[in-house]
Amino acid sequence: MRVDSRIPSLLVIALATLAGTGASRTAPQTERPHILVILTDDQGWGDLSLHGNPDVRTPRLDALARSGVRFDRFYVSPLCSPTRAAFLTGRDSLRGGVWGVTRGKETLRAEEVTLAEILRDAGYRTAMVGKWHNGEHYPYSPEGQGFETFFGFRRGHWNNYFDTWLLRGTEPVRTRGYINDVLTEEALGILQGPHERPLFLYLAYNTPHSPFQVPDPYFDRVKARGLDDRTAAVYAMVESLDDNVGRILDALAAQGLARDTIVVFFGDNGPNGARFNGGMRGTKGSVHEGGVRVPCFVSWPGHLAPREVAPIASGVDLLPTLLDLAGVSVPEGLELDGQSLRPLLEGGTAGWPDRTLFSHRFLDREPQPAPGAARTQRYRAVDEGEGWQLYDMEGDPGQQNDIAGAHPEITARLAAEYDAWFRDVTRAGFTRFPIPVGFPEENPVSLPATQAWFEGGPAFEQGQGWANDWLTSWTDTDARLWWELDVVEAGTYDVSLEYLCPEDEAGARVRVSAGESEAAATVTATAIHQVPSPDRVPRKEVYEMEWERLPLGPLELPRGRVRLTLEAIENGRGRVLDLMAVRLDRRAPP
Repeated sequence: MRVDSRIPSLLVIALATLAGTGASRTAPQTERPHILVILTDDQGWGDLSLHGNPDVRTPRLDALARSGVRFDRFYVSPLCSPTRAAFLTGRDSLRGGVWGVTRGKETLRAEEVTLAEILRDAGYRTAMVGKWHNGEHYPYSPEGQGFETFFGFRRGHWNNYFDTWLLRGTEPVRTRGYINDVLTEEALGILQGPHERPLFLYLAYNTPHSPFQVPDPYFDRVKARGLDDRTAAVYAMVESLDDNVGRILDALAAQGLARDTIVVFFGDNGPNGARFNGGMRGTKGSVHEGGVRVPCFVSWPGHLAPREVAPIASGVDLLPTLLDLAGVSVPEGLELDGQSLRPLLEGGTAGWPDRTLFSHRFLDREPQPAPGAARTQRYRAVDEGEGWQLYDMEGDPGQQNDIAGAHPEITARLAAEYDAWFRDVTRAGFTRFPIPVGFPEENPVSLPATQAWFEGGPAFEQGQGWANDWLTSWTDTDARLWWELDVVEAGTYDVSLEYLCPEDEAGARVRVSAGESEAAATVTATAIHQVPSPDRVPRKEVYEMEWERLPLGPLELPRGRVRLTLEAIENGRGRVLDLMAVRLDRRAPP
């Protein structure tokens, strides 16, 4: 039974009780369903035994797919942060200002309306566990985008998966054990209730994204199948995920919540490397089929019968679909790019349109039209910057034969559709948003090196400025680093640096300034200690270091847009320092 969104849930319970329905107080049939969305990181379509992969065992995910609705052609972005933004908003990620995966380009505009905000306002309890990757600072953080509770990390990837630090809200907490298990334990605690309100839980695992770390029993079992270390580590991480998803599903069943919970499982992009992917062309980062086609399963026992859906669908469709199933209205005036998949979930395809879905891959500069792709039920048109290609995905699913020359009219039509779409979704432009400072919801505020602007010599340790990277090679007093801030509350902020400096290079004098206020200190030597990292293969990301703190003193920050600058005013012993972040602690008003 679908309940009118205007009826308060407590009234629904009372009516059900008076009617003598015998409905459980845990999850009466007349209440809105709980919603659980499980998202995995870099798990491609082929990383399931269900899809014919002979080297991985995923019995729980396979069973989830077979017992619910399985989308055969489900598409997301080639990279992770835009997929997450599209899911959360029901809108193409470029509309929301997401045009990268690091350095602030992954940040979703605060004014975008998210699924969590809509469901919270409709009476849902909202919780997020795991990887966020749509903004490091409040109000771009989960708590600023509609989630009442958050446990996990905000950045694009994490450095260590064993005995690591995560955030509970804004507070760092030490965890014990493997990160998949830790996130599952947190989710299980949330699922235990109490459930006075329906629950929306967004559980975003960060595996099998690198670094490739996994407990020995999983790795040893998969390695024995004759695989190389990298592939074995990936599939071992997937099998850990499978077990943990199974724990979640078992908990729903044990608590009598399975029939009252919509479960959605999907991946955020194609596989992070060359491995089994059903013969598709492309992997993570590609706008070809293999880079953007992912598993997607929807389960709601007693409401949705098992079936496979053939029509193409997209991550932007999940928000309108879940609202439709839950009986929650789309806010008036909110323009969505997605559409409700409810008819397909319920077995109806009559009148379903032959849609065109679009993919885009941003490069280091501001988004350009290429690489991009347009996908219909039959065709995929791809532009990688050297002209449009066209593939018949029914007759040539591996994209071996470019038929653009044989079908110029189809190619031109899809190219025109793509160009119109790109102009539309990028019309608001792009910018790296200033870092908000002064919100009571977040104090202190960390200004990460990855979001700094810099000139005069400093460079990123890893080279790309991915999450957790730091600035090094800073030797020149002419060099400077700066951050653009949006100070929402003027006041006195104590400034410190998270840094490293070896004994033989200590002694530089550094200064931080904002407007007419400044603070300075002499750089002292630190220990240089890398946190042990049990990687199965060498990583591309930076390794985790133990950073020390250098206090610089108080800084007066005025309200509004402010540029905070860091520079060396004296240096004569090599590097000034290696910088992870600048920290701002707002003092309480007198």
